[in-house]
Amino acid sequence: MTETDPRITLLRNIGEDIITSVRNHQFPTLELSDRSTDNMSYDPVSKRFRLGKSKVVRDSGNLRHVSSFSKLLWVASYTKRLLETGRTSSLRDLYYSSEAFGVEFRDQSESDRIVSDLECLTGLSREDLGIFPEEHSSIFGQVTMQYTVPGYEGKEIELTTSPDGLPIGAALMTAELVETEADLVLAVESGGIFSRLIETRCWEKFGAVLVHLGGQAPRSTRNLLKRLHCDLNLPVYIFTDGDPWGLHIARVIMAGSANAAHISDLAVPDAEWIGVTARDIEEYDLPTEKMSDSDLKRLDELSLDPRYQTAYWQNHILKFKDIRKKAEQQAFSRHGMDFVVDSYLPAKII
Repeated sequence: MTETDPRITLLRNIGEDIITSVRNHQFPTLELSDRSTDNMSYDPVSKRFRLGKSKVVRDSGNLRHVSSFSKLLWVASYTKRLLETGRTSSLRDLYYSSEAFGVEFRDQSESDRIVSDLECLTGLSREDLGIFPEEHSSIFGQVTMQYTVPGYEGKEIELTTSPDGLPIGAALMTAELVETEADLVLAVESGGIFSRLIETRCWEKFGAVLVHLGGQAPRSTRNLLKRLHCDLNLPVYIFTDGDPWGLHIARVIMAGSANAAHISDLAVPDAEWIGVTARDIEEYDLPTEKMSDSDLKRLDELSLDPRYQTAYWQNHILKFKDIRKKAEQQAFSRHGMDFVVDSYLPAKII
C-alpha cells in the first residue's frame, strides 16, 4: 500500500489530532459510534440492523477511559503498519502481538472489542484495515477471481481449482470478481453437505457457486456472499440444519447481526432460506432429535427478535415449537446417499 492510501491517511489524521491536543495542553478525546443495544434498531426498509446517531467519547483525561483509550490507539497503530506493509493479521495474531508492545488485554474478547471500537471510530471494517478472523468457510464454483494482495496482483484463480474448495481468507475476500458461468449461490451450513455437492457435481447441475458456512458465517464470508449477489447478480439460497440455530445462521446472512450493526453492506436481504424447515422434517419423515430446553428457549428469543417479526418467520418458529423436533441436513441420507442432490434441492431451487 502507498502513503496515499486513504485508509492510512485517515489513521494518520487521528494520530495528528491527538498530538495537536497534547501540544495545546488538552486531554485528547476520541468520539465513536455507540454500539449499545439502546442505539441499535432494525430498519424494515433496508431489512438490516443499523446504529443510531448516539456517540460515546473516550476521554484520556478520565482515569476510567485511559486503558481503553491507549489500547485503541495501539490497535490503530497496528492496523496502520499492516496497511503500510501490505500485510494482514488474524484477530488472534493481533491479540498475541500486543504482548510484544507491553499492551495487556485481559483476553482476546477485549482485543476483539477494541477492534470493533476502531471500526466505529474510522467507519471502516476490520477487513478493510487488514484484520481477519480465522478461516473456517470455503467456496467452490465456476467463478474467476483476480488477486489484489501484494505478490499476487493480477493473478487469476478459478474457484473449481481444488476439490476441497478454497478457504475464504484475506486474499480471496479482497480479490476482484472477474466472471462467472454460475446462475446462483448455494450456501450450506455443514462441511459434509458441501463435500457431497462437489462430489456429485451438483455445482454443474444447478449452475451453483457453493459456499460452506461452517456454522455462523464469519463476516468475510458474508461480505463475499454480498458481492456475489450484487456484483454478479446471483441469487443466494441458504441451506441449514432444521433447528433454531440453523434458522438464525440464515437470518444473520439476510438481515445482519447486532454485533456488526456498525458495518454496512454485509446483509443480503434478498437471500432465500430453503430449509431444513419444520415442515420438511414432517414431509420427508426425517430422523430427528427432541429439542432441548436451550433449543426451545432460543426459539422464544427468536420470536421476539425484530428480524423475525413477519408472518413468514413467525410461522416457521411456531411450527418448530409445535413439533419440538430438530434435524440435521444429513438426515436426508435415510432416503439415499444422493437424495438431497437428486430430490430435495431441485424441489427448492429449480
